[in-house]
Order: sequence, then C-alpha cells, then structure tokens
Amino acid sequence: MRNKSERLFPMFVDISDWPILVVGAGKIAQRRIETLLQFALSITVVAPECSKKIRQWAQEGKICLKQRAYVPQDLDGMRMVCAATSQNVLNEEIGQECRKKGILVNVCSDKMQCDFHFPGIVLKEELTIGINASGKNHRKAKEARIAIEKCMQGRIVE
Repeated sequence: MRNKSERLFPMFVDISDWPILVVGAGKIAQRRIETLLQFALSITVVAPECSKKIRQWAQEGKICLKQRAYVPQDLDGMRMVCAATSQNVLNEEIGQECRKKGILVNVCSDKMQCDFHFPGIVLKEELTIGINASGKNHRKAKEARIAIEKCMQGRIVE
C-alpha cells in the first residue's frame, strides 16, 4: 500500500487541453465524465458497453467513445486517467501502469491507489469551489456541496 497523507492539497489546474482517458462507462464513470466535461476538451472513453448518456455525449462530439475492451496502449499520450470499471483488479492494473508512466490516475475502486480525488464542485459565475473529505466521508462532502450551493443561490457580497 502507498503511504497517503491524511489530507489532500486543493490544487486548481487548467486541464482544458489535457488528453484524458476514462476506462469504464457505468454510473461512476458517467459522473466523472460529467464533471470533466465542465473543464476538459479532450476526453476519451473506453468501454465495451456504455450508458445512453455517454453514447449521447459521443454523438454530440463532446467525447471520443471507443466501445471495446481496454488495452494498455490506450494510456499512450494521456495526462490523466480515471479507472472506473466494475473490475477492481483491472482498475488497480490501470493505476499501476499509469504510475509507471507518470500519468495522474484516479482509481474509483480504491482511494489508496488514487493520485487525486474528484471533488464535489460548485460553479457560480467565475467561482469554482471544490469540496473533498479525503475519501473518508462522501456524505459529509456532498452535504457541504449542497449547503454551499444553497448559499450561492443568494447574492454574493463583495
């Protein structure tokens, strides 16, 4: 197991031109893609089967969909990867290969294998707010996101 910090550093990075790979196309992958679409322009999804929404994004040209099984060459040229399949062993293999290649990876099935976590996100005009509980309490992070969204519905005082 990798030694992980108790807390993650909140870092805001421009990923708009990063080539990003999402392996898998289930519920978790769909949520990751939906988040990434707000920030990134080059998202490739590899999965033998996919949801209706993911297929729609591909048809709209928002993502590149490769409906087939993952192969290690899918990592070539990528800067960020989300391993979001229903197969924990495959997710871990993808994570290990990404670390060998210096690619940032989020392994949805094991927070200890992640280089980064997906935060809860609140967007309001030019503000971007990220919420994270270091993978320890997803409910608390979601509650915080909802509370912030409610606060943001009012006028922002400068």
